[in-house]
Amino acid sequence: MRIRSFWLAALLACAAQAAVPVFRVSIGAGSYTLAGHDPAAGGTLTISTVLVPIRLVFKSGSGAVLDAGPDAASVLRSPVFEKFSFPGGATQYVDAMLRTTFPGAKDWHTLLGRPEVKPVSIIVPVGAGYTLTSKKTGRSLAVVDLEFVQKELFAQVGREEGKLVLAIAHDTTFYADRDATVCCSWGTHGVDASTQDSFVLASYLDRAPDIVRDQDVQPLTQQLAEFVNDPLHDPAVYVSRTPGPGNSVPPWMRPASMPAGDQGQCAGTGVATSYFLLEPTDTNPKNNVPASPPSIARSGGAVWHLQNVALLPWYTGAGSGLGSTYSFPDAHLLSTPAQPCPARDEDHRASALAAPTVAPAPATNPPNGHRLIGYWVGYGPAGSTLPAREIAPQWDVVIVAFATPDHSAPEGTMRFQTPAGLDTQQFKADIAWLKGRGKKVMISLGGGGQIFTLADPARVPDFVSSVGAIVSEYGFDGVDIDFETPSLALDPNDADFRHPTTPSVVNLISGLRQLRERFGSKFIISLVPEGPQIPGGYPSYGGQFGSYLPLAYALRDILSFVDVQDYNTPPLQGLDGEIYQAGSVDYHAAMTELLLRGFNVGGNPRYFFPPLPESKVAVGFLTGDARPQEVSQALEYIITGKAPAGTKYRLRRPGGYSGMIGAMFWTIDDDRRENYRFSNVIGPQLHAYPAAK
Repeated sequence: MRIRSFWLAALLACAAQAAVPVFRVSIGAGSYTLAGHDPAAGGTLTISTVLVPIRLVFKSGSGAVLDAGPDAASVLRSPVFEKFSFPGGATQYVDAMLRTTFPGAKDWHTLLGRPEVKPVSIIVPVGAGYTLTSKKTGRSLAVVDLEFVQKELFAQVGREEGKLVLAIAHDTTFYADRDATVCCSWGTHGVDASTQDSFVLASYLDRAPDIVRDQDVQPLTQQLAEFVNDPLHDPAVYVSRTPGPGNSVPPWMRPASMPAGDQGQCAGTGVATSYFLLEPTDTNPKNNVPASPPSIARSGGAVWHLQNVALLPWYTGAGSGLGSTYSFPDAHLLSTPAQPCPARDEDHRASALAAPTVAPAPATNPPNGHRLIGYWVGYGPAGSTLPAREIAPQWDVVIVAFATPDHSAPEGTMRFQTPAGLDTQQFKADIAWLKGRGKKVMISLGGGGQIFTLADPARVPDFVSSVGAIVSEYGFDGVDIDFETPSLALDPNDADFRHPTTPSVVNLISGLRQLRERFGSKFIISLVPEGPQIPGGYPSYGGQFGSYLPLAYALRDILSFVDVQDYNTPPLQGLDGEIYQAGSVDYHAAMTELLLRGFNVGGNPRYFFPPLPESKVAVGFLTGDARPQEVSQALEYIITGKAPAGTKYRLRRPGGYSGMIGAMFWTIDDDRRENYRFSNVIGPQLHAYPAAK
């Protein structure tokens, strides 16, 4: 291992340039940049800092204000700036972490200087975030666009030559990529592209709601530790997943401390995970706020919660001068180094569409109005395919994914191709075969990552013509609308879901009505919004939040069903005034009842979204994320009112909603790969209920 120091001038060739001192470590074939100075040189380096408490003023909902100004004094008293007792002696958090990483360095310290405090105030528009306030405790949590906050922050702070900017928000979690389904993190760090400032942006947790487990400076110490271990990090990389100027470590697997469903998955090649900047010690499920067991530091009567982080040796393996400790401050959390991700071809073979080892449950019950709805992709890695004729008999509605926007044609034009590996004529015959057995087969329009616009009313005929041609050629029973963020985002002044003005929304409504007129009353139209696109309209209306409400309202007379994705969703609020996170019976019941009971859009009673009929509401699940027991209990509770033990959310109708359709899953293919673990359980459950009224 070789270590050398250099300052900003030595980094001019890099895409990102640190404003603070850095040094480089060579371990095997890898080279890594850390904040600080050469351990072999000894001595003390003091990094100049600026502390920026952020006051967030929200235009949505109640117009809440979350001000980190009062938190600044606490941060200054914490182990971020004050010396506390660590195994190697009394010092600051960062210094103790670095000295644990390089235990052989003598009389070597990296300290944060006493900062200048520069408060800023940021107005958060309706499309850039919202607040959730617990009715029971009065505690609030903000959910905010990370990129928006970073941009506004540095527009005010400006360039801080040679200093580390430490910015803190109050009781705030963040989403990225301007998409609330890319949630949640406690912040970000690295080099700001506009100013070239080295920075850490994090939350200080003081009176956050009960769903938040981390406390006080834990988020700040997490982002600070990750910055020190990767000071050239590009804050956009973990969203785009493209190579950046920061450190690239060997691909690592998430350890056993990660939640069920995340264990054994490749977490990327960066310091912390590639998507939400989570530590290997974090245990939060998808789209929940981060949670991690803290280390405790005490000073007098004050107690501080510090993030346990993976050290450089955990990611890279041993090297000369590096210690054998893998986590800090708690050395016992990670007792062995990171496990490497499997080779790419092995990963593909492992995920290929394997033949199930159990039989699919037969469809023996007569139709009762409850349906099992699933998306069928039809193809998988390594050329594997699932012919439509082999779809398990429990599925009542098969939604083919996807017809996508044709960006080489006029706006609004959609295109569809038979899945690779399947014969087109046989595929059409399979659709007819499924329909002959009482199944409904639909085509879904859009899909994740597909950007759809229909801003020009003159292009509505192109939309109608292209979709109509697909429906006619393949014999589909209808269309499913899956235009995800940023498609269909509401314009800034579009404030009333009953009278939308956003062109793409208005024109899509017109196009769907024309398709209905063309194909008749048996033509099925369904909506599959992400969490922000309908339930997200409860705390805030604008941008992505509530963007499907105008569709559901305008098409209510011809709409067949709505199945909100309960997996692509940030934390949201139920009608009881409490906050819930995805992956629980409470969340499924609370979000579904918003549609069944109606709600004040943006919290404003002037804009009440009326309830949808039970026969038009289903719940959306992700096979790789949900558990059969969770799904079964949620459906039992919503349909019959029988709550499992530990349920906190209480239905407004205690007896449940017997007419609620049932469940949607992404995907039929994955269910088959996983030995029908959902369709063999949930299908018979739904089909055994009394007929929906």
